[in-house]
Amino acid sequence: MKLTWQDTLDIAIALAEKYPDVDVQYIRFTDLHSYVCQLEGFADDPNKSNERILEAIQMAWLDEL
Repeated sequence: MKLTWQDTLDIAIALAEKYPDVDVQYIRFTDLHSYVCQLEGFADDPNKSNERILEAIQMAWLDEL
């Protein structure tokens, strides 16, 4: 499955599985952006993200925990 920036829930699940020890509440958006871009199956343009998208991913990740 190919992930895009719009797949916030699927990205959050993948991040929770790949980075179980990350303190999501205090993650910097630059780090979060990097983590998303490194996910297997992520196939979107890294430049298409913005603060709103990263915040939505962060909130979904927190909900997964």
